[in-house]
Amino acid sequence: MLIFRIKILFLTVFLFASPSHAQSISSKSVDILTSYSVIPDVTYLTADGVDLKLDIYKRKAKGKVPTVIFIHGGGWVGGDKDAHNLSILPYLSKGYAAVNVEYRLGGTALAPAAVEDTRCAVWWVKRNAEKYGFDPDRIILTGNSAGGHLSLITGMLPASEGLDGRCPQRPGGPMPTRATASLPHLEVAAIINWSGITDVNDLISGDNMRTYSLKWMGAMTDREAIAKRVSPLSYIREGLPPILTLHGDRDVVVPYDHAVRLHKALDEKGQPNQLHTIKGREHFSDYTPQDMQQAFKVIDAFLAKYITP
Repeated sequence: MLIFRIKILFLTVFLFASPSHAQSISSKSVDILTSYSVIPDVTYLTADGVDLKLDIYKRKAKGKVPTVIFIHGGGWVGGDKDAHNLSILPYLSKGYAAVNVEYRLGGTALAPAAVEDTRCAVWWVKRNAEKYGFDPDRIILTGNSAGGHLSLITGMLPASEGLDGRCPQRPGGPMPTRATASLPHLEVAAIINWSGITDVNDLISGDNMRTYSLKWMGAMTDREAIAKRVSPLSYIREGLPPILTLHGDRDVVVPYDHAVRLHKALDEKGQPNQLHTIKGREHFSDYTPQDMQQAFKVIDAFLAKYITP
């Protein structure tokens, strides 16, 4: 079903393209269709009886390629990976592999469960790199909204925070062995953050309180401490991967200030990062094709700078 949906997308693009662009679009579509195989719904972790799945977009050619891990949004309490499988198409057109990840939503498990899951998904990708042609040294995390947050926290969180305990052991380790305090730092090559939350505490009280954040935190008495623990702004330090943030300056779902504060904090530490402001736009709903084209030009330049071909 997943492959069928992708084929329909490319056919639709080709049929409705202007004559001047139809040939190039058709060529790129055929190249993707003939260069990739799709392996849907692979279980990467079982947590509290829940089988968590991911989809693999694997290059058929031999050799390891940069790999994008996409994490969907939905305020940590909604959404699913299948609704976002087309979000990885721009990366397939670059010849990357891609992995589309699901995680436990707030109705199944409260914070920080989603962070545990996405951390384990990256460890799974690293452990299975040789099998699927992933380059473990060129992993890019990306996602939108809550997925942007999870991309940030997954790539920024130090192993010392102890949220890798459910993950199968690091690459080369036996499958039944669980992660321990000796598990190394989880390194990724870059993070592309689309309108992600950077300060969870800001969204559970005060003027910026959001219902979705309260649902993810639940009624825990220590929710302020947990919110701080899963906030990217808590982990600004040297040695972080390059981070690109794209955010609309009229966003009311995730305040634009979250992007500005992250950018400023990273700059103050001298960490490689970039903020691309989508001017006059809200939370994705009013992005124009031109906005997206410009955003992906910025992404392409960012990846060209930090991801070795």
